[in-house]
Amino acid sequence: MKRNINKKTVCIIGHFGFAKNLLNGQTVKTKIITKELEKQLGKEEVLKIDTHGGKKKMLQLIFQLPVTMKNVKNIIMMPAHNGIRFFAPLLVFFNSFFHIKLHYVVIGGWLPEFLENKKRLQKNLKKFDGIYVETNTMKVNMEKLGFSNIYILPNCKELKILKENELVYATSKPFKLCTFSRVMKEKGIEDAVNAVEEINKKYDETIFTLDIYGQIDTMQTEWFESLQSRFLKDVSYKGLVPFDKSTDVLKNYYALLFPTYYEGEGFAGTLIDAMAAGVPIIASDWRYNSEIVQDNRTGFLIKNSESLHEKLEFIKSNITLVNDMKKICIEEAKEYLPNIAMNKLIKKL
Repeated sequence: MKRNINKKTVCIIGHFGFAKNLLNGQTVKTKIITKELEKQLGKEEVLKIDTHGGKKKMLQLIFQLPVTMKNVKNIIMMPAHNGIRFFAPLLVFFNSFFHIKLHYVVIGGWLPEFLENKKRLQKNLKKFDGIYVETNTMKVNMEKLGFSNIYILPNCKELKILKENELVYATSKPFKLCTFSRVMKEKGIEDAVNAVEEINKKYDETIFTLDIYGQIDTMQTEWFESLQSRFLKDVSYKGLVPFDKSTDVLKNYYALLFPTYYEGEGFAGTLIDAMAAGVPIIASDWRYNSEIVQDNRTGFLIKNSESLHEKLEFIKSNITLVNDMKKICIEEAKEYLPNIAMNKLIKKL
């Protein structure tokens, strides 16, 4: 078969949400991966297929995929739960005719558990040239299922990492805290609010303030409105921040709170945002957080809402220790720049 030298290098199938201001983790990561590929390969070498649009869009893609696969050397898919069941078998079927490289960049930490009893889907995914997971624990769990095509591609962001002389140090109360994730109960937002308000009530003064950033989960607006109605003056909802402006917003905070217990948590992008801004993190020891947050170096790991309260008491009295972590945070953030994190994927294309 004669090689088609006019083939594009790669097509990315992902949730772009073109013409919409979507800031969920899936959309943001899809755009970050795409932007870095365009930077390294050239925009003309990267095609994009947007999966936003529901069932109607899926039907259109059945007819679009064969034409696309005929004209590219690689396909990268970046689906969520429903998308993987649709795209994996479809791509494997079409690839029996086109014989190009198939790659799956995983968003979140749900895949190993999701695949446990899905033998047919496992069989399809084992035919991919590479599956790129966010953490070492995920890699190990996938290998336990018999996969040999697993690589680590940690979450990454093209962020402005603060220089040492740009770090903002807290010197006295009130200490500014924030959350910076999707606004939903399972992200521990309510636990953060309660912990801050309880400490301030205990001392009868504003020891901490808490600013909440992020897109409100559409299924939980009623819950958040109820929570918001009882905010005291020390807690505020600050809305959305463009993903390329996070460092400028976060740098003024003493610490970022991330007491998540969300089942699908993977390598949360908010942890990179905080480190790039030189902001230590107080995170739950949940899912993969312990692989990213280094306890007593870039932040603190907690077990539950009670230990969150205890850790706030601790950082209230240990300002120098917290401020010393800021330099470590910005050094660690450099590991999660896309050109470094995506090295294995780009070599495989």
